[in-house]
Amino acid sequence: MLGRDLAAKTAQKVKAGLLSDCIAIDVEGGGLVFTRPVYSGKALLKAGVPESSPAMATIRPNVLTAEAGAGKGEVVNYAAKLDAGDLRQVIKDVIMQISSRPELTEANVIVSGGRGVKGPEGFKVLEDLADVLGGAVGASRACVDAGWIGQNLQVGQTGKVVSPTLYFACGISGAIQHMAGMSSSKCIVAINKDEEAAIFKNADYGIVGDLFEVVPILTEEIKKVVGK
Repeated sequence: MLGRDLAAKTAQKVKAGLLSDCIAIDVEGGGLVFTRPVYSGKALLKAGVPESSPAMATIRPNVLTAEAGAGKGEVVNYAAKLDAGDLRQVIKDVIMQISSRPELTEANVIVSGGRGVKGPEGFKVLEDLADVLGGAVGASRACVDAGWIGQNLQVGQTGKVVSPTLYFACGISGAIQHMAGMSSSKCIVAINKDEEAAIFKNADYGIVGDLFEVVPILTEEIKKVVGK
């Protein structure tokens, strides 16, 4: 949230418009056009900014790739001189949870669980798959509300918004609130024993089966491929 807080305050200071959680930036007619999800990810909003107007935006992690620029620039260090009285807010400490897995919003692979994991111990098979792929573990709100996993790993409208290259939805029904947090994933693999689960409508690949049988098999087969 630090980046979003900083962007909002900076935009206010320089009197610029701010669009948050953008997934695309284009140039049309000399001006910038930003694209961002709205209505829980069910629609996309395009907002145009005239060339003469200042604009700021925050970008959803993993949705854009950096292009190799041909130009050469010079980095100039600027030492700001501020008096203590000029500071209205001071961040004294940032507490980060230590984990060998990547941060949820920055992970290229996420293995998430829903009610189908049946309890906190059910996440063990998901953790094994995530570790083989070098990914992160996520969860639906139902798991967080049940106390099975920490809120910092919640994906969805009231949790974190992610855009990984590969997203495993294990035992997740596919509620709109959850889809709002991961619908921009490049590839979604759904594993659910209910063939009527809504998640299959949004998945690139679907496996109808018990996650406790399917996920361990996937993990072992991937181990053979990656040599772990």
